[in-house]
Amino acid sequence: MIIKLMRRGLPALALAALPLLATTVPAAADTPAAKETTLTQLVPVQGAAAVRAPLALFEAIDRLPVAEEHRAGYKRDLYKHWNRGLNATDGCDTRREVILAEAVGAPQVAAGCKLTGGTWRSAYDNLVVTDAARLDVDHFVPLAEVYDSEQTPWSAARREAYANDQNSPDTLIAVSAASNRSKSDKDPAEWLPSDGSYHCTYAATWVGTKLRWDLAVDENERQALLGLAEDCPTTTVVYEPAP
Repeated sequence: MIIKLMRRGLPALALAALPLLATTVPAAADTPAAKETTLTQLVPVQGAAAVRAPLALFEAIDRLPVAEEHRAGYKRDLYKHWNRGLNATDGCDTRREVILAEAVGAPQVAAGCKLTGGTWRSAYDNLVVTDAARLDVDHFVPLAEVYDSEQTPWSAARREAYANDQNSPDTLIAVSAASNRSKSDKDPAEWLPSDGSYHCTYAATWVGTKLRWDLAVDENERQALLGLAEDCPTTTVVYEPAP
């Protein structure tokens, strides 16, 4: 699979480069290890810049608090999206900024951030997409799942920050509309990408995003993640806690 490093390489007509939190696990081509992504946790070091320390996937899962889900009261509009994005002057909202950032081949950008042309690879189903209108920008941990997993109710500002988070390359991802709608608001106990080679990266990204935003998992979700971890012995998780 194409490693998510390229997800935040902006085309020339798009925004300034976003901060990258992903590194690649070195491995021989065409092996499962070659297709895994490392996410990044910043570990403070006194008197020095923060350094990045990967966690084994099992260890990262063990850091997730376990709690029952609570869906009562959820409404999608509790999470304001899309806002004006990282660049409030470019005419592109967060959704279009993510689509621009993840283009494998840069689209043409017209007034009002209208996109024509361009090429994307949808990681969930390993499809090449050549029409931006056929893409959805997915919240990797769906908004309803976030609501279920908040340990204490979030403020409106924090919910908006999550819904538009481009400070991590993993919170938002451009994928085919069909794969996103198949996923809906399901967690890994209920849905996994049709591209099996992406499962290790999917598990690591899910765990890293939940750790970044201090979200809980329920027991079924935890067991599903542990099952994935058994098949992903070289996968590591690295994340930066959200402000």
